[in-house]
Amino acid sequence: MTDSSDFPVKGLRGRLTPNTPLGPRAWFRVGGPADWVFIPEDQDDLALFLREKPASMPVTILGACSNVIIRDGGIAGTVIRLARGFADIDIQGNSLIVGAAALDITVAEHAAAAGLAGLEFLAGIPGSIGGAVRMNAGAYGSDLDGILEWTEILTENGDLRRLSHDELGFAYRHSELPAGSVVIRASLRGTPDDADAIRSRIADIRASREASQPVRARTGGSTFRNPEGHKAWQLIDEAGCRGLRIGDAQVSEKHCNFLLNLGQASSADLETLGETVREKVLAQSGVSLHWEIKRIGRPSEGDQTL
Repeated sequence: MTDSSDFPVKGLRGRLTPNTPLGPRAWFRVGGPADWVFIPEDQDDLALFLREKPASMPVTILGACSNVIIRDGGIAGTVIRLARGFADIDIQGNSLIVGAAALDITVAEHAAAAGLAGLEFLAGIPGSIGGAVRMNAGAYGSDLDGILEWTEILTENGDLRRLSHDELGFAYRHSELPAGSVVIRASLRGTPDDADAIRSRIADIRASREASQPVRARTGGSTFRNPEGHKAWQLIDEAGCRGLRIGDAQVSEKHCNFLLNLGQASSADLETLGETVREKVLAQSGVSLHWEIKRIGRPSEGDQTL
């Protein structure tokens, strides 16, 4: 694929590019190219793509690429990336109507400016609202489950639907969004409070995150979910994995539920390191860790990770 005229959906207004490198966008700075990347102009443009694309074409939604390992072989089909046309934030009473591409920290700051509390925890989550809804993202004792009123999606056929909080079936780092759907906006509920007090709490969260997590490294956020009754980082530490390395992939010494790319790691190195950690934790504690980071795409030739 070298020419967008070969693409099977005509009339798209957004940016469509073939054989697009994804590694430079990913927080780990690793990963192969996408066959196609489509950045829709707006909701109607995205709906056209979803309606008219071949049923056999795989579609992957990528947001801020903060919680993902993109495998070295790249991603088949089309990667959809929501950008400026999906990043609006509108205050309506005690609610924020937020586009899926809006960054979590930006939403927290807008809520503070409006004197709406309860969204401060978003300042501790790297990523965008679409991904936060999909995985019921949380930090510092709060999550989307506690503030989301409704979300609007485009189904895999391009139809617009509004889903209530209860229809999303939130659980720990999980939602019941329909397969193939794309989150386009959400309504988040705040509670009136003093704006300066809210800003102070956001500053405390950001300072805590800076002190305890390798936020300036090439990383992808929390690697594993916390098993019930346990903290993943503590299990990893007790299994002797703090600082463990495979090539340039390393378990962070600062917070050992984070993996790092020290410079030249491949996606396979990171994924192999994660699986090694899982094996060691299981052997030491009998607890099976489950990945929180999404691992997507095709392995490179010779990769035995999968």
